[in-house]
Amino acid sequence: MNVIVLAAGKGSRMRSERAKVLHAIGGQPMLWHVLKAAEQAGGTRLICVVGHQADAVKAAVERFEGLSQPVVFAHQEPPMGTGHAVLCALGLLDESPLTLVLYGDVPLIQAQTLRSMHALADAHAPGLCLLTATLADPHGYGRILRDPGGRVLGCIEEKDATQDQRTITEVNTGILLAPTRDLARWVRQIDNQNAQGEYYLTDVLAMAVGEGKEIATMTCKDESEILGVNSQPQRAELERRHQQALALDLMDQGTALADPARIDIRGHLTCAEGVEIDVGCVFEGDVWLGEGVVIGPNCVLKNSRVEAGARIEAMSHLDGCIVGPLAVVGPFARLRPGTELLEASHVGNFSEVKNSRIGPYSKANHLSYIGDATVGARVNIGAGTITCNYDGAEKHRTVIEDDVFIGSDTQLVAPVTVHEGATLGAGTTLTADAPAQQLTLSRARQTSIARWKRPKKQAH
Repeated sequence: MNVIVLAAGKGSRMRSERAKVLHAIGGQPMLWHVLKAAEQAGGTRLICVVGHQADAVKAAVERFEGLSQPVVFAHQEPPMGTGHAVLCALGLLDESPLTLVLYGDVPLIQAQTLRSMHALADAHAPGLCLLTATLADPHGYGRILRDPGGRVLGCIEEKDATQDQRTITEVNTGILLAPTRDLARWVRQIDNQNAQGEYYLTDVLAMAVGEGKEIATMTCKDESEILGVNSQPQRAELERRHQQALALDLMDQGTALADPARIDIRGHLTCAEGVEIDVGCVFEGDVWLGEGVVIGPNCVLKNSRVEAGARIEAMSHLDGCIVGPLAVVGPFARLRPGTELLEASHVGNFSEVKNSRIGPYSKANHLSYIGDATVGARVNIGAGTITCNYDGAEKHRTVIEDDVFIGSDTQLVAPVTVHEGATLGAGTTLTADAPAQQLTLSRARQTSIARWKRPKKQAH
């Protein structure tokens, strides 16, 4: 199946320098959603018609992940309507299969809907199928015209419709599937004798009827799939519809959401049984939550894995990390890429970990920075401890072996090793390895000065 995706529009009402089809829904450009649905529906040749900011759109598409085939491009310049856009793509089509026409600013169309259209087109020769919808408020859409027997006669755009025609509630979504040779022939015959002075793709319907061809129609049951984006409020509305659908899927699978209206999934979130997610959480990239995981309010998780029974407390930020079973993170903790927390480890209030491995039952619960470190089992890292991993040119590693106790306000100047069972006294600046099973400390001798007077502000 050929798929032509129209993506040449400027989108002036978006009030943005960014091309309209590159505005995001669910963390991905709208155009990505459409291309992904097209491929999943069986598209074997993906053609994107570009115009406004063509270079930016092409560059973005070439960076899209998750597509298994390349996208080819046709140029529409200047834009003269949907029929003209399809005309620009004709030279790139494979004439044997059917051709599907989609829109880069209609991002919630589903692959299953497109597969159903293809099946209907196959069952009704000559293979022309139109996706329609029945809307309570059809304002802005072209209306489907039928004869008394229900056969499709064509489509009339709202600006060209009579008052009676505007009362029709069955609308044209613009999404159609047609035999490629017929589509090419019809598109070449379209004229622009209408209120907009544009070449309407919908004119091919009347041409098909004029040739005695029957048009099969399929009604889209979920209007979210056919809604387009022309403004920021419309984009925000579709974002919420998209998030609501994702939230309902999660809850159907057993995930407990405190409020399905207050979750944002900007990628792919997989939840095992018994997961609980509080309000205001954002999930980016690929996130996996194991059985019984609890996510507190207002957390951000990106490209991370959280194992069974772990808890992520409020306001924590995880990026590119692995949290082991029964571990506790936060509140107000930050785990940066390359971090791995093992079983029942704790990283707590205002602590940050980067590119480090924290061993089982180890804790860094308060105001600490652990960077480029390997921490063993049952280690206690006191409040205010930092690993000084950067010398201004290179990063160096700190090794803390099992059963170490590190006192508060300690600095470990890497590269350095704290050997098994060692204790570091509070306030220590460690610049050499600490021997096993010994107390190591470095601090100035405490001094009290008799008869010392605190300075006082002079009167003026």
